[in-house]
Amino acid sequence: MKRFDIITIFPASLDSYFATSILKRAQDKKLIKIEMHDLRKWTRDKHRKTDDKPYGGGVGMVMLAESILRAVSAVKKGKKSRVILLAANGKQFKQKDAKRLAKYDQLVFVCGRYEGVDARVEKFIDEKISVGPYVVTGGELPAAIIIDAVSRLIPGVVGKQESVANESHAAEGYLEHNHYTRPEVLVWKGKKYRVPKVLLEGHHKNIASWRAKTSRKARA
Repeated sequence: MKRFDIITIFPASLDSYFATSILKRAQDKKLIKIEMHDLRKWTRDKHRKTDDKPYGGGVGMVMLAESILRAVSAVKKGKKSRVILLAANGKQFKQKDAKRLAKYDQLVFVCGRYEGVDARVEKFIDEKISVGPYVVTGGELPAAIIIDAVSRLIPGVVGKQESVANESHAAEGYLEHNHYTRPEVLVWKGKKYRVPKVLLEGHHKNIASWRAKTSRKARA
């Protein structure tokens, strides 16, 4: 069973997402285990403080290193684990990273907030990841995105592994082909939008060729 451990100051923030759909079924089948850890558990002061003012001045607060390091030390299990700091200035996450991370038994996520974490934390993590060229409020949503992407690659999590193989980015740099379902002719505001004829003819070779072609178009 693969473990995902999330260190955060908002341990209930992802409960509803992890309790639905594919990730819930994967947990029920004991293919994965997801655990949220309250960072305040590892603070030592009576106010359970997790942040302080930045040295050198500036706006915002910076998350304290010590409580994060204590949390990581307590949560990390075994040699086949990977500690990931979620940060806007990290390496951008790609499908090849999901495949790489799927090989570990445990992934530990440190979720930054405010202006980020004390940079000295980076000496004790394995990598720093961003999910895109934009800024979000904290690391919790990026952690959920990575957990979802990695979990889909674990045998048994997705009903049909063929679905995983055919998805966008399964082959790095390619997007998935277009999809259509009923009705055959969609009428919207007086206009008709038809399903491509090739998909209705039942010739598998032609369909495969069309799908490859639309995949390349999406890439352009």
